[in-house]
Amino acid sequence: MRLLLLVAMIIASGCSRSNNLALGRVEATVGSHLVVVTDCYRTSVDPPRAVQDGYRFTPCKDADVFIRGPEVIVNGVSYGRAGANDAILVDHGVVSIGAPAGRVTERRSAK
Repeated sequence: MRLLLLVAMIIASGCSRSNNLALGRVEATVGSHLVVVTDCYRTSVDPPRAVQDGYRFTPCKDADVFIRGPEVIVNGVSYGRAGANDAILVDHGVVSIGAPAGRVTERRSAK
């Protein structure tokens, strides 16, 4: 029983609104966009950073989100343009760009 409690406490310590270790989900505001990345099991995530041409968020070694103006680039592949406050979801390699509050309106493949 104590072991189970200890494991639950360790998992809970890695969970917050911006980082949920149990679900493998991280999120951050990158510029004016809410960016959510799934399949990312890290206890801590570096925050997004402003770079010369835009913003970069690399929460996992296999998820590199770069926003240059309206263009969304994930892992070096352009996925088109996002509106000013559109949410961006990177879900197991599928990139979705949609309306604010995570209501995804369009799934996009690499261009």
